[in-house]
Amino acid sequence: MIKHIVFWKLKADLQGADRQAALLRIKQGFEALPGKIPGLLRIEIGFDYGQGGDASDLALYSEFESRAALAGYETHAEHLALVPMVRDVRTEKRVVDYVVD
Repeated sequence: MIKHIVFWKLKADLQGADRQAALLRIKQGFEALPGKIPGLLRIEIGFDYGQGGDASDLALYSEFESRAALAGYETHAEHLALVPMVRDVRTEKRVVDYVVD
């Protein structure tokens, strides 16, 4: 199994209702992917409540059957449709992919 974790920091000028709306759109978009992308076993989005200086604002946690399934996800049209929505509101992205035996 492959675990794929992504952390995003949102633009500082995205505040209030606009920020909440962006977070909700991202969450709903990604959490609608299971069943649409082969090999995607689980996906969830969480929002940071601490808002510390070193914190990311948003985390994606997902599990895939294999490296090939993760590669398929990265190029799948359903996933690619979400990329601009996130890119428009984020300033930073960090990714970790690792194998679980």
